[in-house]
Amino acid sequence: MGAPKKSAARVSEDHDELVRVPLQAILLADSFTTKFRPITLERPKVLLPLANVPMINYTLTWLESAGVEEVFVFCCAHAKQVINYLEKSEFNQPNFTVTTIESQNCVSAGDALRVIYERNVIQGDFVLISGDTVSNMSLTQALLEHKERKKKDSNAVMTMVIKRSKTHPAIHQSRLGTDEIFMAIDPNSKQLLYYEDKADFSKGTLHLENSLLADNPSLSLHHDKQDCYIDICSPEVLSLFTDNFDYQHLRRHFVKGLLLDDIMGYKIFVHEIRADYAARIDNFRSYDTVSKDIIHRWTYPLVPDVMNFGNTATKLERQGIYRGSDISQAQSAVVGPFSVIGSGTKIGKNTKILNSVVGIGCKIGSNVHIEGCYIWDNVTIEDGCELRHAIVCEGVIMKSGSALEPGVVLSFKVVVGQEFVVPPYSQVSLLQQPVEEDSDEELEYADSTSAITSTVDKSDGETASELLDGHFTPASELGFGGAGYVWPKCEGGHEEEWRHSVAPITEDKILEAVKAMEDELELIHDGSILPPSGELIPNPNDSDDDDNDDLRDDFDKEVEATFLRAVLENIQENHLTLEVNSLKLSYNKVAADCAGALFYAMMKYAVDLPHSSADGLVQNVHVVLTKWKKVLASYLNDTDEQIEVILKFEEICLESAKEFAPLFTKILHYMYNEDIIEEDAILSWEDEKKDADEADKVFVNQAQPLIQWLKEAPEEDDEDEE
Repeated sequence: MGAPKKSAARVSEDHDELVRVPLQAILLADSFTTKFRPITLERPKVLLPLANVPMINYTLTWLESAGVEEVFVFCCAHAKQVINYLEKSEFNQPNFTVTTIESQNCVSAGDALRVIYERNVIQGDFVLISGDTVSNMSLTQALLEHKERKKKDSNAVMTMVIKRSKTHPAIHQSRLGTDEIFMAIDPNSKQLLYYEDKADFSKGTLHLENSLLADNPSLSLHHDKQDCYIDICSPEVLSLFTDNFDYQHLRRHFVKGLLLDDIMGYKIFVHEIRADYAARIDNFRSYDTVSKDIIHRWTYPLVPDVMNFGNTATKLERQGIYRGSDISQAQSAVVGPFSVIGSGTKIGKNTKILNSVVGIGCKIGSNVHIEGCYIWDNVTIEDGCELRHAIVCEGVIMKSGSALEPGVVLSFKVVVGQEFVVPPYSQVSLLQQPVEEDSDEELEYADSTSAITSTVDKSDGETASELLDGHFTPASELGFGGAGYVWPKCEGGHEEEWRHSVAPITEDKILEAVKAMEDELELIHDGSILPPSGELIPNPNDSDDDDNDDLRDDFDKEVEATFLRAVLENIQENHLTLEVNSLKLSYNKVAADCAGALFYAMMKYAVDLPHSSADGLVQNVHVVLTKWKKVLASYLNDTDEQIEVILKFEEICLESAKEFAPLFTKILHYMYNEDIIEEDAILSWEDEKKDADEADKVFVNQAQPLIQWLKEAPEEDDEDEE
């Protein structure tokens, strides 16, 4: 007989006997916050369709592939629906069991873990994860690290999975719509020493205890880490929740409580993943981001064409288009790249669907424009409708000529009246907005059924379920023939809807954030206030080569990542310029730095595009520069900035992309013809190289035919006189 799989179980030694303990996981199915409120009032939060597959399927599929054998799914809100769904699913197998634990009285993660502790089902170390997490990481290394630490130190009770994710320099949010997180980590042991999220500090000011610095000679402070909400825990974690009823929130109470507790001495460590994928979906921004990552196959094998559940087979076509079976599409209809079309959907004449997900059994009329949207199952969209960057839940009907502005969320079975335009960031439901909302900071597992019953008028004998099944039509706020309530913005609650929507962040919002940053920087340089870190910002005229080199490396990487995201998500040129300007302010850079970093990113992208010859590479450069030269030109207003680009091109040819070297002159000539680089810049570059070593004159010598032609070419004024 073969030895048991070590990836799927842990083996412990007791009196020289080997005892096999199955690897277990606790999945918290009610882990969404109230940012999903208009949807979660009416359906189980866990059943949000993501690329046509219920979200919990992604989490369970990953746990099974990672070697977990027993999963305990805790559910509170909509528990019956979640349990019924899991009973009918394909997950219960001989080597992978899914058991549900139901409790109607829990309002927090702490309550949930206390219930699980009382059931006495956890036998050893376990994986703690929320049902809104998508990952393809291997657990092997993280489990091994956790086990080895536990052998050396019994107080090492938890390992948190983290990933690098730089926040936006202007709005201080990650691409998942989550606030900036600050962590202090021992770089040698990987012990977590400090954890702070934006909700717990004001104006970005951090207060570190003197003892933290005194007791830890080596400490790294990070604000570029993403908490993946995947934790490997020892059994002591459950007992700690039972002993401390103040522990409600997993991070703000439990993690911070352990970090501050000097008596018990329990320790938390981190495991950072790099090439693997892991992200939690707890707002509309992260819903959009992770969905795009799935469609672009960053989560492979958790992608639509591989995760075919039931009878909904999906095939991958060219340009990242996924199609189900039995789709009826008019010949004149267009489905753009990176879109998903569910089985049985019908698409009418002259309709365009771009960068969108369309569910199963939808009926889409003629002359409809859909861009950046998530259309769930059995939605009807009549002729002439326009939808941009919106979420449309199951059973919605949009009458002819109606429109959704960016950021709109239509909940289940809402009807939008004929030619009615739903305003930006509106949240629309068949239910009226609850008077009191649960606190995001205190409740992770709010039972929204109570909110439903409080908002339905029971004088007519109608129940919430009957309302949702279409037996009751509320007063229309959505035009002629419409049905639904537009939720008013709560006082002080929704001033920044754009931060948590599927709509791209608008230019005016970024400009607003950049302006606020500029004002703060002016106060800092004037000496009126200190920066959040308490350190003075360096003067750009001060020369410290080592520090500047380090900053430039980070800056270049951020610009490259920003450019690639703009290409991937088809962001407009002026929007990209705003983001680069934000980085410029954040890193205290000048236009020449931006020009060099942008040019490097563009050339690197050009060389990464498919090509089979030198001519093909030149063609790639033409395509990239033609598309993005307006952005690059905005940082090339004087000769020095243009020279910086030429010097950067030399560096690229010598180091990162040597296949550009023989094409240097040809590409430089192209940039001259396209008015990216002017004659004065090329001649000044040659003049600067006169006294350089021969090794530094390689490209100047190669470009001599072009330089001589520029020198000998008659001036335009002379030509005009002739």
